[in-house]
Amino acid sequence: MSRILIVEDEARITAFLEKGLAAIGYATSVASDARDGLAMARTGDFDLIVLDLGLPDRDGMEVLRDLRETDGRTPVIILTARADVGDTVSGLDAGADDYVPKPFRFEELLARVRVRLRERRAPEPTVLRAGDAALDLRTRRVSIADRSLELTAREFALAETFFRHPGQVLSREQLLSHVWGYDYDPGSNVVDVYVGYLRRKLGGDRIRTVRGMGYRLEAVGPAT
Repeated sequence: MSRILIVEDEARITAFLEKGLAAIGYATSVASDARDGLAMARTGDFDLIVLDLGLPDRDGMEVLRDLRETDGRTPVIILTARADVGDTVSGLDAGADDYVPKPFRFEELLARVRVRLRERRAPEPTVLRAGDAALDLRTRRVSIADRSLELTAREFALAETFFRHPGQVLSREQLLSHVWGYDYDPGSNVVDVYVGYLRRKLGGDRIRTVRGMGYRLEAVGPAT
């Protein structure tokens, strides 16, 4: 699941983008000002950034230049009401990968998002493995030895996150961000509930609880 950071201070546009991108299957996070946006972008947790230039605390062009000093790889699509050609050129020169003027049609933005993600994405395996368990990204099924198991959409997204990081401890916050794509109530037990669902299907010994830290997918049985 590709993760997109939206740095935009207009709540109406933010809600519009979040709803539209989530419906397509992207995970989104939002920052409403330059300070938070730059801090989140620098974590390296995102596959693409949609950046508004008219932020309340700082010009988005400065944010882009600062980001490019440490990250020259993550695609950035500028979203702005500035229509001057000079602004477009300045944005691209500063390191933006694309430029979408407001007002815009969601379909156009989505097409540009898809292009930039496709350019960034290197060829990847269609089957992820951990021990004798295999997750097929095409059929969205998991196989263990000679058993093939169906997963719900949310179970598959959670399983994919684990299979992409076998042996790594993933916190509840990381799993919420990667799978659900937005902030839940810190007291929510939704991660624990879905980990329980996966354990019943994969076997209780495959996803270990690391007390006080999170969960880890174990490579159980021989690799296939």
